[in-house]
Amino acid sequence: MAFSRDPLDELVVPDGTEAQERDLVTDGDVLVGARSTVGFGVRGRNVLAGESAEFGGAIEADGDCRLDMWCDVAENVLVGEDAYVGERVHIGGRLKVAGDLDIGDDVEIDEGFEANGWIVIRNPMPTIVFLFVYLKHLLLIGEEDTAQRLVSELVEDDDGDSEAEPLVIPRNATVGDDAWRVSTPATIGDDCRLHGNVRAERIAVGADCNIFGSLRARGDIAVGEGTRIHGDVTTREGDVDVAADARVLGDVVCADLELGPDAEIDGTIRADGEITMRTTERDRE
Repeated sequence: MAFSRDPLDELVVPDGTEAQERDLVTDGDVLVGARSTVGFGVRGRNVLAGESAEFGGAIEADGDCRLDMWCDVAENVLVGEDAYVGERVHIGGRLKVAGDLDIGDDVEIDEGFEANGWIVIRNPMPTIVFLFVYLKHLLLIGEEDTAQRLVSELVEDDDGDSEAEPLVIPRNATVGDDAWRVSTPATIGDDCRLHGNVRAERIAVGADCNIFGSLRARGDIAVGEGTRIHGDVTTREGDVDVAADARVLGDVVCADLELGPDAEIDGTIRADGEITMRTTERDRE
């Protein structure tokens, strides 16, 4: 993950992420910005949420879980290692922690909690806030190499192998079955399967994805090779690029439109500018 900017200034959905019936499932970490609403439960390696983040289902973290103050989780929180729960957090189910538990004041856990390690009642430092403020400070003073080394240490496992890119949900986002709404750019990796309309500043979708909803952005939209968009693709001011063998099962509205070989648009095309069709080497011969 490149930290040339604030890491919570973009929706990032890593390769292979799947929106299952009730959960967002990813192999890497899950980072959720402050005041965001996630209509799903989440399952990942480490789960970190900023203050006042809301989850509509359970949280399952193979590693650590950190919930900053005023977070609300509708169901259970199951943690494979250590947990850090800030003050005034509400958990609608049970909290189970395989390691140590740091817990703040006025925490409500509807069905109780258990931890196999130490239990410390205090107000844990909001690590997600500290981490990103520190990273941003390093970048502002030009210490990009130091910031990148810090991030690399955080996302490496015990064997030194790099883990999957984290799922990042920016501040003030709304993510659910009906829509993914952010005021930032959105990047969706390869081999993802998501439900809901995507609304963002600009959108890039990787290869071989299935998006069961429409794409709408103010800026450019790119649809990767072999991807299927089960809805409209609309941009207010930008261009649309549909790569080879991709298919849009709806209308396309844009300025300029570029289509790769064997790309398909099932609906109406309304392009204010040019429509360009890329060809293969065989076609040019």
